[in-house]
Amino acid sequence: MDELDLTSSGAKTTYEKIKNYVFERYGLIFSFLNIVQVKTKCGIIERGNYNKPKFENAK
Repeated sequence: MDELDLTSSGAKTTYEKIKNYVFERYGLIFSFLNIVQVKTKCGIIERGNYNKPKFENAK
């Protein structure tokens, strides 16, 4: 179970770090959308959107 716990560096992984890792390791270039699609397919929960409007009918 210790292997599955988040480390301090693992909790701060950004999409840019993921893109750089995959490019260096496999030479693949992809968009942030691809990362989201893979996370969704694997069941990894995304955090909520914190930039939501304060009113329901906001434009």
